[in-house]
Amino acid sequence: MEISADKTISLALAAQKVAHILNVEIIIAPPHPSVALVMHKVNIPVFCQHVDDAKIGQSTGFLIPELARSYGATGSLINHSEHRLNHNTISNLVHRLKHLKMTSVVCAQTSHEAAEMAKLEPDFVAIEPPELIGSGKAVSKESPEIIKDSVKATAKYSKSTKIICGAGISDESDVRTALQLGVAGILVASGIIQSSCWYEKIFELSSAFNDQ
Repeated sequence: MEISADKTISLALAAQKVAHILNVEIIIAPPHPSVALVMHKVNIPVFCQHVDDAKIGQSTGFLIPELARSYGATGSLINHSEHRLNHNTISNLVHRLKHLKMTSVVCAQTSHEAAEMAKLEPDFVAIEPPELIGSGKAVSKESPEIIKDSVKATAKYSKSTKIICGAGISDESDVRTALQLGVAGILVASGIIQSSCWYEKIFELSSAFNDQ
C-alpha cells in the first residue's frame, strides 16, 4: 500500500530523476492499475509486473501483452515468485512479448531453473531465491554461488539472455557485489519501497552502476 494510487507516480518521478542525473537505465514496474497513469508522467521505461497468456478478444479479467503494449508498457516480468506460472505459459509469453518487441524478464528461483528459462531465450532471467525476498539479506552476499551458477548456466543455453538478480538487496554494496558476480542489473522492490526516502535509496543503489 506504500505505492497505492498517486504514490506510484511519486516513486516513478523519483526514479526518473535519478536515471537522468546518473545516466543509468531504471525501469519501473508499477501495479497494473497505474501502468498507463505512470506512462503519461515519465519518459523512462515502464514494465508490467505480470501479463496473462489469454486469447485476444477473450481476455476479460486478464492483462494480455497486446493490451499492455497498447497502453505503452515496453516489457513485463514473467513468473515472479509471487505469481508463478507453468513452463508452457512462460514459453508462450516470452514468444508473445518478443513478437511485440517487448522486453521479457523471466524470474527463476534456482540456477537450474535459470538454465531452463534461458533455453526460451528471454531478454533477461532474474534469479531470486524466494527465501531472501523482502528479507534485507541480499542474494549477492548470502548466496553468491547461485548468481555465479546462474550466469554460467544461462550463457550455456543462450547467447543473448542476460542475468539480473533480486531478493534482499538493500544498499549500494549489495548491488556492487552482484555486478562483480556477473549480473547485468538488479530487481528490487521492498529495499526501495520501505526506505525512508525513495529518491535517496534509488540514488544510492543506482550509484553502484557508475563504479563499474
